[in-house]
Amino acid sequence: MRSHSIYAATAAEAVWNYRNNWAKTWYREGADPNDAEGKYAFQRLRETRFTPKIDPKFKVRADDKFYAIGSCFARGLESALQKRKISVESAAPEFAGLKPANKERSGIGFVNKYNTYSILNELRWALDPAAVFPVESIAQVAEGVWFDPHTNPTLELAGFEETLRRRHLMQTVTQRIRDCRVVIVTLGLVEVWRDLQTNVYLNHVPVALLVKNQRERYEFHLTSFAQNWQNLQEIHGLLSRYGHPGVQIVVTVSPVPLMNTFSTMDVVVANTYAKSVLRAVAQQWAAAHDNVDYFPSYEIVQNSDRAATWEPDLRHVRGPGADHIMELFLSSYVG
Repeated sequence: MRSHSIYAATAAEAVWNYRNNWAKTWYREGADPNDAEGKYAFQRLRETRFTPKIDPKFKVRADDKFYAIGSCFARGLESALQKRKISVESAAPEFAGLKPANKERSGIGFVNKYNTYSILNELRWALDPAAVFPVESIAQVAEGVWFDPHTNPTLELAGFEETLRRRHLMQTVTQRIRDCRVVIVTLGLVEVWRDLQTNVYLNHVPVALLVKNQRERYEFHLTSFAQNWQNLQEIHGLLSRYGHPGVQIVVTVSPVPLMNTFSTMDVVVANTYAKSVLRAVAQQWAAAHDNVDYFPSYEIVQNSDRAATWEPDLRHVRGPGADHIMELFLSSYVG
């Protein structure tokens, strides 16, 4: 990664930016903080649901095919797009037959990808002919019970053949990203587990029995900006080489915080580190490529009224808040 500013402007350009950016100022003395029409940040941040200034790099068409990959926030975008009758290849009908262990959840949650390593892995295994899925990383938990650590264990753990069938289904669906002009990448975590036996990073924490019975097999990593940057650059390379010739990528950071941390930090501090790294790397990635744009879903949630935005667990975004984000996304990029 080259060491330089992600944006530079002449003095004239900077002054033009200042004059033409209506959302440039945080506060002005004497301005009424409760002015509902006010354009200063300290006024807009009093709204129940924050609406940032959004200037998308590109527009997409409603007849484009979309693909969403990443954390659970990607599933919300899929649902919003489908309601608009937009084709979303990642929400494949084949997933409808998957029965989650918890009936209150959707079976499609098993495709969630929580870190940049798992997003990169899934795309490599599906797109790169030279990449081979490490079958040995599927681990036996008990007699007749196996665990694929590259999925989310939303589904009941199953036998080896059924686990492989699910794996094949996921890779078959992921291959459809080749035909999608719009790819949405949602970043979630920087805490990652690595399988030392197969030298591969995982999507999910190994189930408790594996950690208990194979303590020397797995190790925990708190990843850095540089690691996540490298992964995103490789993801861009894969999509450029094997994806749609006119692919447009929208990157977001999930506002959903960590459930637990395996670091020594307070979970609140660990979550701040994680989101800070991902937010920074997302901006760097968008600045590096004309076909990558950042959408501020994280800022929308973090700067909205807490009581109105979060469920009591302060982890899941309430329906109206999620709808606000989706409407802003659609109006910004699709129109």
